[in-house]
Parts: sequence; C-alpha cells; structure tokens
Amino acid sequence: MEQLVPEAWRRPGSVVAIIGLGKSGVAAARLLAREGVRVYASDASDHPYAGEAAEALKSVPWVDVDIGRHDLRKIRQAIGVVVSPGVPPDAPVLTAARHAGVEIVSELDLGFRALAALQPGTRSIAITGTNGKTTTTALIAHLLSAAGLPSTTAGNIGRPVTDLAMANERYQWLSLEVSSFQLHDSPNFAPDVGILTNLAPDHLDRYPSAEAYYADKRLLFRNARADNVWVLNADDPLVLDLARGVAGRRVLFSLAKPADASYDATKRLLRLGGESLITRDELHLLGDHNVANALAAALAVHEAGVPAPLLGAGLRSFRALPHRLEPVREVGGILWINDSKATNIAATTVAVIAMQRPFVLLLGGRHKGEPYTSLAPLLAERCRLVIAYGEAGPLIEQDLGGKVPLERGTTFEDIIARARRAAKPGDAVLLSPACSSYDMFKNYEVRGATFRRLVEAQ
Repeated sequence: MEQLVPEAWRRPGSVVAIIGLGKSGVAAARLLAREGVRVYASDASDHPYAGEAAEALKSVPWVDVDIGRHDLRKIRQAIGVVVSPGVPPDAPVLTAARHAGVEIVSELDLGFRALAALQPGTRSIAITGTNGKTTTTALIAHLLSAAGLPSTTAGNIGRPVTDLAMANERYQWLSLEVSSFQLHDSPNFAPDVGILTNLAPDHLDRYPSAEAYYADKRLLFRNARADNVWVLNADDPLVLDLARGVAGRRVLFSLAKPADASYDATKRLLRLGGESLITRDELHLLGDHNVANALAAALAVHEAGVPAPLLGAGLRSFRALPHRLEPVREVGGILWINDSKATNIAATTVAVIAMQRPFVLLLGGRHKGEPYTSLAPLLAERCRLVIAYGEAGPLIEQDLGGKVPLERGTTFEDIIARARRAAKPGDAVLLSPACSSYDMFKNYEVRGATFRRLVEAQ
C-alpha cells in the first residue's frame, strides 16, 4: 500500500512548511496534522482571506500559522515544503527552500499520494493547457456523471485534492484540472488519462520565457506509462511536439481535419470516430474553442468506457460555467458576457473570435507580460470600443491606441457605465480582460461576480 506521507515527515522534531493559505493550503495542513505531522503554515498576503485561513487552522493541533510573512529560517529548516497552486515556482520563499535543499511538492502531489493510499482504485483524468482547462474539466465530470459513473472535479478548479482525500466520499473517476505551477512540483502525479488542450504564451510575468512555461506543461507526461491515454489537440503543433516520444497511446481531437474526435463544419456536427455526437446548435457554449473542449472531453470519457449516445446526451445538457464566456443578461438588446476567466491574450483572442455581433471590450487588470498588439487586427471588424482599465490600462492604451477606438476607465462602476453608453441594441459587452485580477480583486471569480452584480442592477 502507498504511504500517505513520507516517513521522514513523521519523525519527532520534523516540521513540514506549507506555503500559501488559500483553500489548498488549509486542506493540506489539516491532512498533515491528522497524520501527526507538525506543520508551519504561512502566507505573505495580508488579504482578509489569509486571516480566514488562520482562523480555520487556529484550533487544529500540530499547526503553527504565520500571516503577512514567511519565516525563512523555519522554512529552510523544514523537512519538506508543500506549495499551494497559486504560488509560482520562482517565488522567493521557494527559492530559499530550494537553496537549503528542502524537498518541495505541490498540494496536488500530496493529495494524489494520499488518495492512492486512502482510496486505491480511484482513476483520474488530468486536464492542462493554456486555455479551456476549467470548462473541459467540468465537462468531463458532467459526462461521467450523466453516464452513471460516480465522479467529481478537483485540483485547480476549486476543490483541493487533499480535501478530497480526507472526505468520506468515493468516486470511480476524478476530473483534475492541473496548472503549470502545480505540475512543476508534482513528482508523484500520474493520471490514467491526460489532456493537453492547447498551448500559448502565458504567465510571462512569472516565467523567464514561453519555453520555460511549456517545459512545466510537459511534466504532465513525467510518469507516463504504456497504459496511459493522452488526449491531444491535433490543430496545435506545440501540443503535438510536447507529447512527442511519450509512452502511452495518443488520441487526437481537431476542428479542422479528420481525427479520433472531429468537427464537421459543413454539416455542423461533432463526431467521435464515425459516429455523430450532437449538432453544433445543441452545444450550448459560445465559440469554436468550446467545440474543441467538448471534443476533448468526449474523447477522454469515451476512453473511460462511455459510448457515443450517452456522450451526446451529456453534451446536450451541459451549460456554460460562470466567468467563461457566460451570457449574463440581455438588457435593451445588449448582451452582457462575463469572460473574467480570460486572464491572458490567448483566452481573450478566443473570446473575440467567438463574437457574432458588434461588441464593446472591457480589457485590463494586472499585466502578465505579453503585449496587446496582437488583438488589434481581430478587433478591427466588430469591436465598437475598447475600455482599458486597471494597472494595465496605460500599456493597453500604448499598444492599441490609434488602432481601435479606445477609452480609459477607472472603477468597475465607471467601465460598466461607459460600456452602456457605447453599446447599441444588437451589440454585446464583453468582459474578457487578458489580465489577472489582482490589482483590484482577490481573484477572477470576484471580478466576474462584480461584473454580474453591476449588470443585473441595470
């Protein structure tokens, strides 16, 4: 039987450090404390959520909590470090731990190891890529459940894997969203099925190059076995290159060519092999990128043993997730769309291509390192106005000013008011920021919820 945690972590006097105290950090601390492991848990943020985490752990024995700072002496002396999903590999606190020779593992890795020990036999489908991860992860769990196979989502999608390991719940399949940050420190992570949705430059504020980011994505295959199945985007040469030479069987999805799962644009049909799944109009998701997500999900779930007719029924009943090209409301003939999850240029490009009507684009937040100039030719045809806001506002104006109509906004109330004035009946207003939310909001969910609240108040 797998060991739940390394034996050295249980030795008297040993302490494991947990870096980052969102949901994942709290769940990891609870799991380790339950196993009799002493924990030093810290978060450099002084946001209210960190205080909530401290309160949640206050009553847990074996756990020492620091908020607003990391005690580097304690971290350097730790027997191991567990890092939360939002902490990038280049964070100074992790650099200090590495220089001290401390083993670093992700919360995902700790949770995966614990699941193998506590719930042997549970199988997993892991989803990574630059965009489409969350929708594909949710689609997979939905398709499995609709076919009667007990399943749930976890990982980067919301529920920590360590929390799932501790829960008194049993699932046949897990649909796990995994980020590049998580893969960086997951030496034991070995899913049964893996999906690589697509690749484009991202997190260039945290990685020295796009190549370094792609190298972390390739760690999806680090423990590849001959019995693995890899679901790959046949339309993305970067994806195919990254998976070259990897052990296991490859199955491909494509919007443009024959593949194991494909889209017939002439007949507007989604196909799995020679079988039709559903028509495009029966898939209630905006944009061709979501056709690709649906094909990837169907392929993965087909590998879990679900036949095409059940896959088609599951796809028909799926609806858009919050913050992902989510139609919020139509007011006075203007459709308001919440795509707050679009935190990079590639995601916003996909959203812009999906627009079938003239639109006002709300663009801004905290800059992530990539220029906005590539959006200009895409905006020329249908974009009525770009409203740039947040820390990235001056950069957006520098890159797009003079190429497309552009205004600078201030508060979210201000940008909504400006969008309302600019949009005409038959238009859309698209929040697709191409930036992270951290200059104004705790996360993209809060940004999207604020957009929704202001739209619904009209």
